[in-house]
Amino acid sequence: MDIKEIQNLIKFVSKSGAYEVEIEKKDFKITIKTSNSPKKITNTDPTPVIRTTNIDQNAQIITNDQKDVNTEQIVSENDKYTTIKSPIIGTFYTKPGPDKPPFIEVGSEIKKGDTMCVIEAMKLFNEIESEMNCKIIKILVDDESPVEFDQPLFLVDPY
Repeated sequence: MDIKEIQNLIKFVSKSGAYEVEIEKKDFKITIKTSNSPKKITNTDPTPVIRTTNIDQNAQIITNDQKDVNTEQIVSENDKYTTIKSPIIGTFYTKPGPDKPPFIEVGSEIKKGDTMCVIEAMKLFNEIESEMNCKIIKILVDDESPVEFDQPLFLVDPY
């Protein structure tokens, strides 16, 4: 069993809601437990034990196919609006700082060049500016969430 198969098994177990899964073959044994403690993969031969980080049992694993379907649903439901997408991969922030007010809110009217959000990538905070005058209809991403390249961030009504 290679590392990729082990990772896929861990994802499957965490998604299934099972508390514990144990697989034993002639040359190794793997036990995966889903609790609040770190998950362990135990190998009975003298090689080092592999440890994984905590896996949230409630986490939703979204495949690229599902992501495309979700994006298409958002776009088709709101054809009259324009979708503003992420130009980079990183962490999405609606505020310039924890104790600062958000750049924009639903219903805000912004002008071309106004900062809409910040995306942190590799310890650099990149201000994402509006490319048009518009009204914010919906913010599609939660604050402090990871975002992918070309992921929809906002639904806006240009004016």
